[in-house]
Amino acid sequence: MADALNSAADWQELTRLTQGERIVVERVRLVEKNITVEGTFELPQLARLSAEDQVFVTAFVRSHGSIKEMEHIFGVSYPTIKTRLNRIAGSLEFVETNPAPPQREILDRLRDGAISAEEAIGQLESRKLKGER
Repeated sequence: MADALNSAADWQELTRLTQGERIVVERVRLVEKNITVEGTFELPQLARLSAEDQVFVTAFVRSHGSIKEMEHIFGVSYPTIKTRLNRIAGSLEFVETNPAPPQREILDRLRDGAISAEEAIGQLESRKLKGER
């Protein structure tokens, strides 16, 4: 439990120090497996939120999205909760839950006759619009 509290304090301190600035992690260590990975890793979107917004999002998830419960927890009105949710949501990028298939897969399906040339072109153009290669 003490380790979890220390980790939370460390994370809050890092969030305070960076003040919303973009940071890149260059080394990750898996303590239990004694493995270190080096490279360039961006933090997930939720980790880039301020400490206060992270607490707010955590409370929202733990309350199963109940704005009524959020009103009680934070002692504020419905419009205040909605305004904060909208501000936080506006700062997050949409996460694609149905990504376009890889180009190789599209071409394989075309070759195998599973899709028409028009469907393949449409799927390839869709990938292009999303900035995928």
